[in-house]
Amino acid sequence: MRVILFGATGMVGRGVLRECLLDDRVTAVLTVGRAVTGVVHGKLRELRHDDLLDLSAIEDELRGYDACFFCLGVSSAGMKERDYRRVTYDFTLSAGRTLARLNPGSTFVYVSGVGTDAQGRAMWARVKGETENALLELPLEAYMFRPGYIQPMYGVTSRTRFYRLAYMVVRPFYPVLRRLFGAGITTSEQIGQAMITVAERGAPKRFLGPADINAL
Repeated sequence: MRVILFGATGMVGRGVLRECLLDDRVTAVLTVGRAVTGVVHGKLRELRHDDLLDLSAIEDELRGYDACFFCLGVSSAGMKERDYRRVTYDFTLSAGRTLARLNPGSTFVYVSGVGTDAQGRAMWARVKGETENALLELPLEAYMFRPGYIQPMYGVTSRTRFYRLAYMVVRPFYPVLRRLFGAGITTSEQIGQAMITVAERGAPKRFLGPADINAL
């Protein structure tokens, strides 16, 4: 299958990219974003594009793909709702609407999070919930990944300094956390593998929590 990946420079995106490059089910990967990863691989092509709200200039490059893994996102900490919505809702729907027109019926996997709720009190949960609902209305096979705690693997790191330090502190205790809270914990490796499986054969439901992701 041929895959488009948004957010490949982030923690989740880097993990997903690694799994796509390792998995024989994926024959080609196109990363799209305002920065490139710098990874060199025979089935990887990177496309730098600054305006994620307007993809018209690169539409011809986006045709003919089977799936999109949308891993782009930011922490809502300290952000105004307008700014958070621009990245979370507007960027995602720009990609979703474009791909629904160019590759109707293709798979679109969106990384959301546990606690997402369009009617929720928390700003981030509400905006992500509205994003999920909007994607489900498009002519795509859309699936919402709602991971909880994600353990980065194989050198994958967060670009956010606070999270990077937190992961360093937690890493030695990961085996214990996995035994105690296994159903709520997943890894960057498992997320990537689950996305590929969903793109290959779908999933029994559209909203997938940590246990669902791990099962896939």
